Amino acid sequence: MTFFQIKNYADEFIQATKGKVAEAVPSSDESVQIVATGIAQTTNDFILKTLDQDFKGHPFAEFFAELMKAMGWRTRVSPPGTDKGVDIVAYKDQLDLQPPRVKVQAKSGSGSVGDPAVSQLYGKVGQGEFGIVVTTSSFTPQAKAFADGKTNLRLIDGDALVDLIFEFYDKLDVRYKRLLPLKRIYVPEAFEETE
Repeated sequence: MTFFQIKNYADEFIQATKGKVAEAVPSSDESVQIVATGIAQTTNDFILKTLDQDFKGHPFAEFFAELMKAMGWRTRVSPPGTDKGVDIVAYKDQLDLQPPRVKVQAKSGSGSVGDPAVSQLYGKVGQGEFGIVVTTSSFTPQAKAFADGKTNLRLIDGDALVDLIFEFYDKLDVRYKRLLPLKRIYVPEAFEETE
């Protein structure tokens, strides 16, 4: 005969031996939230640092065009050099004849993107078109103020970019998965007490 002592989850074990299944209740342990937040922040930092180091300039535009392809868009990337404010043109149909058409300005680097870059792109957005300025960092308050209220202009900062990468990572081309290796994991979700 073997004896053992149950130290963790003793109440649940006793209920289970009586044929009662206890309802799972998420942990209210504060360390769970700290661990989950730490993992998420470390992953975000890794992605943004990799993009800043390995995808500077034109390669960042190529990466974002590939991410747009994973979202179902067809893309055309401007050649390296002066792009006159438009790095990517994206469209839904085979021949780029039907709206919507999206023009993208991709800005890599650690500095905040200001109003000049945002307004320059917006000046290239025609009737029935949309504009996106995407960056690995953030936008200045002036850039946000310029974009505010414009229904055909979207600003994508580093955090929103990471969210898009998570959402469409499985559909990315394998060469980008090799350059940005990620693995799906599960982290505990913190329990929020309600009063």
